[in-house]
Amino acid sequence: MKGGRLIIDKIDNNILNELEENGRISYAELGRKFNLTRASIRERIVKLEKKGVIEKYTVVINPEKVNKGLSAFFEIDVEPHHLDKVASKLAEEDRVYSLYLMTGVSTLHMHSLLKDNDELEEFMINKIYSQKGITRVRSNIILKRYKSREGGLRL
Repeated sequence: MKGGRLIIDKIDNNILNELEENGRISYAELGRKFNLTRASIRERIVKLEKKGVIEKYTVVINPEKVNKGLSAFFEIDVEPHHLDKVASKLAEEDRVYSLYLMTGVSTLHMHSLLKDNDELEEFMINKIYSQKGITRVRSNIILKRYKSREGGLRL
C-alpha cells in the first residue's frame, strides 16, 4: 500500500474489469484470457477479496422486468441534528436503491425504484414527508436511460 491506497498491477486491473462484466466467469476462462493458470487467477482473486478490493459479488436486475419501472432521484435537505435518524430510516426502505450524504445544496441524495406514480406518491407522503427534520425535497424521474453503471469503478 502506498499512502493508504492499495497498489494493484495491470493483470489485477484486467481481472477486475472482466469480473465487473461477468461475475460468474470461471477461473479457467480468466486464466486463458490472461495466459495464467487457474490457480494463479484464484490466488489473485482471493487476495483482492481479502484486501477489500472486491467487496461482494452480485446480480444486476432489470427493474422494469420486476415491476419497478419508475426510477426516481431525490435531493433531500435535512436539519443537521436529524440527519442520521432520517438517513437510517430511509436506508431501511426496500424501495431505496442507494442513499448518499452529499456536499452542496442537498444533504441526502437518494435513488428509489418504484412501481408507478401511485407508489411514488404514497412513498413520498408516508416515508419522506412524514419524517421530522426534512426541510425540502426535490425529485426527478428518469425518462430514458442512456447509460447505467452498476458495480462501480472501471479501472
